[in-house]
Amino acid sequence: MRDFFLIKMKEKMKIAIQGIKGSNHHQVAIDCYGANQEMLPCMSFPALVQALIEGRADKGIMAIENSIAGSIIPNYALVYDHHLNIIGEYYLNIHHHLMALEGQELTDIKAVHSHPMALLQCHEFFKKHPHIQLVEDVDTAETAQRIQSGQLKGIAAIAPKVAAGLYGLEVLASDIQTIKNNATRFIIVKTTSKELPQEQINKASLRFVLDHKRGSLAAVLNVMSDCHLNLTKIQSLPVIDVPWKYAFFVDVTFDHYEDYTKARAILEIMATEFRVLGEYNNAREL
Repeated sequence: MRDFFLIKMKEKMKIAIQGIKGSNHHQVAIDCYGANQEMLPCMSFPALVQALIEGRADKGIMAIENSIAGSIIPNYALVYDHHLNIIGEYYLNIHHHLMALEGQELTDIKAVHSHPMALLQCHEFFKKHPHIQLVEDVDTAETAQRIQSGQLKGIAAIAPKVAAGLYGLEVLASDIQTIKNNATRFIIVKTTSKELPQEQINKASLRFVLDHKRGSLAAVLNVMSDCHLNLTKIQSLPVIDVPWKYAFFVDVTFDHYEDYTKARAILEIMATEFRVLGEYNNAREL
């Protein structure tokens, strides 16, 4: 974990999270900024973005990709369309636990409600329990809270273990995710630009659009290589108002900020559209 995340903030902030207390977004907010910050639960990513735009939150925590399920593509568009700035990132190892009201057995469970991503990541476990119906819901921890508040028997939630403690549920099965080495990358966003001094910045997120001609993307990749940038992520999304034209979202890491600024200047010339979405510290750096 990077030093700038370890520093506990002297001034309290309001941090928008997707989901409620006990969710993975809540855990990331605690890991990054401490438990003394005020959390603003949002039941969708668009609602989280709106809270930032309206000034009801200072920063937002947003999942952007998972090591199993891949990119959360709509969130790329949310960041770009609403001119948000990525000021940091965090990787959280994901542990899914099946929980229900106390006193129940796995055989008592008829349905499991959880976020679609959580259900997807636990599909092998539920193949062994075909009697359980899988129901998509808006959030992991919110489902756990609803089971407790409504005293719903026969229904279980997939959620982080902290949610079981918060909402008085019993864990029926631990670590039910299919792939045990399962991590989600979260980005920290706000409406203003980078917070770190230049010497701590070694990663950037960019978006650009290229002319639709042979070799245009290869030329960009060559520039990145020549300037000693390491391409860690590339994601294409269609440009909505121009059929069959695509925008590229990329993440790059670098050892020297000067190499990055050189590449950025060249790419601004090469691309028909170019925007820096964020400059921050690489959270996976050892």
